[in-house]
Amino acid sequence: MTDNAPSREFADRTILVTGGTSGMGLATARLLLAAGAQVVITGRDDARLARAAEQLTAEQPAGGDRLLTVRADVAVPADLARLADTVRERHGTLDGVFANAGVGVFQPAADVTEGVFDHTVDVNFKGVFFTVQHALPLLEAAGGGSVVLNASWTPHRGLPDAPVYAATKAAVLSLARTLGTGLAGRGIRVNSVSPGFIATEMFHAIVPDPAAHEPIRASVPLGRLGRAEDVAETVVFLLSDRSSYITSQDIVIDGGLVPAVQAVAG
Repeated sequence: MTDNAPSREFADRTILVTGGTSGMGLATARLLLAAGAQVVITGRDDARLARAAEQLTAEQPAGGDRLLTVRADVAVPADLARLADTVRERHGTLDGVFANAGVGVFQPAADVTEGVFDHTVDVNFKGVFFTVQHALPLLEAAGGGSVVLNASWTPHRGLPDAPVYAATKAAVLSLARTLGTGLAGRGIRVNSVSPGFIATEMFHAIVPDPAAHEPIRASVPLGRLGRAEDVAETVVFLLSDRSSYITSQDIVIDGGLVPAVQAVAG
């Protein structure tokens, strides 16, 4: 007889998801709520946070009292300090973090302005670093935990139209390795995920023409674009005790794209 009861794998655990109002962050928050977690999601816009909360609680009415939304811009360390204070006041500790907030800027090097460069670095690298830094005391207070950083498949190959974006994500990959090694003694695991072409709002904003989706889809060996849930399932695994012996690693979630590109290049 199959047990269809929802998992309580994350019962009594508190997980922070930055950039949780859409896409991979929202999908991860959904899975965590279903698994019994106390979930904190952040975003830069109050209206988007309200819509995300409404959607999540409509899908899982029993999880509404376990969801906390906090407006915070990860590029602003003062916002992250306030976020940490809010989590401390509400929950006391953190058991896990998905540092997911990011921006996608796809421009050739000649077109990148200083403003675009600074904003991309501020959100994608500086924001990730200070998210983890401010979360550390809360993770240590819980006796350790798991951190997952959202990187990208782009550093795994050359991408002419995204030099700054790919560089920030390469920095995130390095950060996961170094933090994973440095924090292991404190019981904190740090890993990263590197999504490929995932059909999120950000993807559709970057590639708005549906006709352009077909050659992208055709380049993926599994023959489809990824879903936000494809990434969320892996993130939840890395946040869970099922991955308790995994740290300083990167998992590429791309339908086989990177190996295929490498094979062609070879």
